[in-house]
Amino acid sequence: MSDAPVEAFEPPYYAVVFTTVRTQEQSGYRDTNARMEELVKDVPGYLGMDHAQNPGGLGITVAYFSDAEALTRWRTNAEHQAAQRRGRAEWYDSYTIHIAKVERSHTFKRA
Repeated sequence: MSDAPVEAFEPPYYAVVFTTVRTQEQSGYRDTNARMEELVKDVPGYLGMDHAQNPGGLGITVAYFSDAEALTRWRTNAEHQAAQRRGRAEWYDSYTIHIAKVERSHTFKRA
């Protein structure tokens, strides 16, 4: 994952904000997370992802999709659904998902 934010896209598009607090038990999480990051790249309409985590354990991942159909393709992917089930069973104390349609977007870069 890059240290730079994902570039702005021409709206409209969708942002999925996945905010998590993880459990102490993280066996297999890193490998599964890496697999999900690779798998989502193959979804037509996937635009990119930003992620941050604080030392206290709060994590925020924002994934961007060109349209609702792309988001549905990702949400209904069988391997992704299996990872979701394992996440609820083992890796997350809590999570929240927000889905938003982006109507404005811009990027700033210092020269």
